Amino acid sequence: MVHTAAMDMPDYDALNQRSQQAATARSAYWRRTRRLTAALLLAWFLISFVLIYFARQLSFDFFGWPFGFWVASQGALAVFCLIVAYYAWAMRRLDEQARADSKNG
Repeated sequence: MVHTAAMDMPDYDALNQRSQQAATARSAYWRRTRRLTAALLLAWFLISFVLIYFARQLSFDFFGWPFGFWVASQGALAVFCLIVAYYAWAMRRLDEQARADSKNG
């Protein structure tokens, strides 16, 4: 059995390239995660502070109640639940995409 130095040495260039591809994929994943989180936090802020702050000015009736009361008590809660459901759906999709990218790469 003949051993040469070329056979025993790992291919560092290929390892480095795969490592860089994995780092790029992780960076893209976290960038998308931060962007999604920031957008949903902005929606949460707009609903919980801005819309409720101006709720008194919404003075028409909605299902027998003043619209401002409905927005502050029921509408905001419904939107918060939708935000959580959308976040779970979007993160599952991002995680599956990242998993598929790591298997292919």
